[in-house]
This record gives sequence, C-alpha cells and structure tokens, in this order.
Amino acid sequence: MYKILLVEDDSTITAVLKRTLEKWGYEAEAVSDFGHVEEEFIRFSPDLVLLDISLPFFDGYYWCREFRKTSQVPIIFISSASDDMNLVMAVNMGADDFLSKPFKLEVVLAKIQALLRRAYTFGTRKDVLRAGDATLSLHDAVLDYRGRKLELTKNEFRILSLLMEKRGTVVSRDEMIRNLWENESFIDDNTLTVNVTRLRKKLEEIGLTDYIRTKKGLGYLLPEKTEGE
Repeated sequence: MYKILLVEDDSTITAVLKRTLEKWGYEAEAVSDFGHVEEEFIRFSPDLVLLDISLPFFDGYYWCREFRKTSQVPIIFISSASDDMNLVMAVNMGADDFLSKPFKLEVVLAKIQALLRRAYTFGTRKDVLRAGDATLSLHDAVLDYRGRKLELTKNEFRILSLLMEKRGTVVSRDEMIRNLWENESFIDDNTLTVNVTRLRKKLEEIGLTDYIRTKKGLGYLLPEKTEGE
C-alpha cells in the first residue's frame, strides 16, 4: 500500500482527498502541525506528497526544498495560484507535477498513479520494497523504519529483500543460500546463520524487534503482519 502525505491547510480539501485516496487503496495522512511539517514527513515516510503552496508559517516551496535535501519522493504541488510563474517555481524547487485548484478528483488520481508508476516501478519491479512501516530501497540498500535509516551490507540486503519479496511465506535455508551465493561452489550452512543473526541485531537497533522469524526445520519468515500494522 502506497503512503501519501497531504500538506494542505484547507480542512475541507484535505478531508475529501483523504477519503478518496483511502477509497482507492492508498494510506493517506494529513499534516496537523504546520510548524513541524518535516518531522511529520520523516515519521510517516510517504511514497508521494501532495503539497500546497500557501501554508501557515512556511510556504510549500520552502518545504519542498527541505524534503529534497534528504529525499527524492514524488511531490505534486496543489495551488489556486496557477500562473506560469508558480508552475516554473514549483518545478525549479524539485516538484514532479502541479495541480491547479479547483481540480477534479479523477485528475488528481491519474497524476498520482502515473507518478507512482514512474517512481517505483522498472518494468514490473519496484524500486522499493515495503513491509509494515519498513521501506527498503533497492537502489542503495538502505532500510527506512519510521525515519531511522539503516545501511545494509550486500549479504544483509540480499537476505532482507528476499524475505520482503516473499513476505508471509517461509523461505527455506537452501533457497536463501542459492539466491545469496549462487556463484559460490560451496557455502557453509553456518554462514547464513551468522549473516541472519547480524542482520537481526542491526534491525533491533532501529526498533525492528523479532522482525525476522525462524521456522525450525523450515527456514525464515517475515510475517504478513508486524507490530503496529
């Protein structure tokens, strides 16, 4: 489920957008404290942002610049100011698209769907994997859990990405070894255990306790549901 952050101070527009997005299967959250937008952005870790230009305290251009310092998440500006200068400003600040008020909900949905496809798919493969509040970037092997970042080694990345792709299914030790070290002629079974143990410890450090489960005699499992879902 893709997560969309609404940075809009008009409560009527926010309510309509949130209701529509949730109806279409998205997880939508609206910013409640416009003095601390970045904190809410980091906590929610959205896949896309709908960002108004006119906001309390700081305008949308400011927040777009702040987001772009740490994230390339797709951003769509929404504004009643639809002149060419605002459009140019939005693009220069790092926005991916622009919506003029009043807008039709079907147009909003179409733009969101198009941006999500471009940002998170390559052919049929996602650029990120998600399990609960944890998001794994397939580009740089970085795991994000509620704003806390974890850089993974090559083996840790391979283990976690395989488990996330097959979430809810037990992955056998033999399958993991074949996928992780397919070019190796011989791998000691203990090597996998050492790598999984090391990964678990790193996950615990960012709050992901008991994230990878062991199914004795079978293999490893990332549960269909984790704590907080």
